Amino acid sequence: MFHVLDCRAIWVKEFASALAKIAPTLGWVPSMSLVGVFRNHEHDVMSIDPLLRLRRFPLQRGFARPLIRASSRPEVALERRLSFQSADAARCPLICSSPHYAGVAARWPGPVVYYVTDFFAAYGEKPARILSLDRQMSETADLVFPNSRRIADYLIYKAGFDRRKVFVIPNATRAANVMAAPALTPSTPPADASDMERPIAGVIGNLAANLDWKLLVEVIKGTPWLSWLFVGPTEMNIEDKAQSRARELLMDHGGRVRFAGYKNYGLLAGYARAVDVAVLPYMRREPTYSGSSTRFYEHLAASRPILATRAFDELLSKEPLLRLVDDAQDMIGRLEDLRETGFEDGYERLRWQESLNETWEARARVVKERISALAF
Repeated sequence: MFHVLDCRAIWVKEFASALAKIAPTLGWVPSMSLVGVFRNHEHDVMSIDPLLRLRRFPLQRGFARPLIRASSRPEVALERRLSFQSADAARCPLICSSPHYAGVAARWPGPVVYYVTDFFAAYGEKPARILSLDRQMSETADLVFPNSRRIADYLIYKAGFDRRKVFVIPNATRAANVMAAPALTPSTPPADASDMERPIAGVIGNLAANLDWKLLVEVIKGTPWLSWLFVGPTEMNIEDKAQSRARELLMDHGGRVRFAGYKNYGLLAGYARAVDVAVLPYMRREPTYSGSSTRFYEHLAASRPILATRAFDELLSKEPLLRLVDDAQDMIGRLEDLRETGFEDGYERLRWQESLNETWEARARVVKERISALAF
């Protein structure tokens, strides 16, 4: 049994679901509360999209902080929970997706894998605390899989991980999203966008502070001939007031600018295939800059042209799969160029070929093979 702790993030859940196709896998999902230490009930839930057996369990909020750990030792109870679901814990790999589980990893009798999908030091907690937990994890983990080169460098040079144990595996898309052949033209949009006039530019994913909304306002103003489709949640707060106002302005725009709202992950491929051009208007900020762009891999599988700002380190080496732009005027110019070519940039087949191996299933196979090579 492979234990994945924990599966709250959709990209971890997608990875765990892909792993479940080739090995028995149980995804663990904590129910965080201020009284979690006093609760004991846990239960199974079957996720359908993606398909994955999940086990929900109570957990004390702030469980990894020194005072709470010293007084309640939550890692002891959690290690017992996982062991109870294992026929032989010493042969069951534990895949930790957060540094906060360093205490559990230290107690686990089987192989320990640290699957690092974010630059956690930039998530609001004290960076020194995250670094301390990462250093604890470095003493335990048998294998480490960061999803970007920058996170790998942080783990090696700051947290002290043995570079021989570190293997970069980026985010990905579902194998089911990879088409049988490259698409030279966009597909029919889903029903809630079927009436939009072409051409359509698409911005798909979480519509929050990691996007440059001021740039988007300028680009949309400069492309009156282009429709814009935004697919994703807009509930997250944007602290930068100018950027927040820019998002509000676009959400109130109407007409050729449409916000379709949150969609289940499994539905995003339909939107990615339907747009004439994908736009990745990232704002340079952490933790985004140091991570791995799930949006990119979704659009890669859809074959459509991609424009991206120079605000995501991973994407700076992806040309010609995408075209990098410097600012709003540069993006407007690139969109005008695509308009003249009927939104064909000549790299549709190359994007499709690359997408064949950029899947969660491929990532899961790499992890399983590395774990199987361990002597345990």
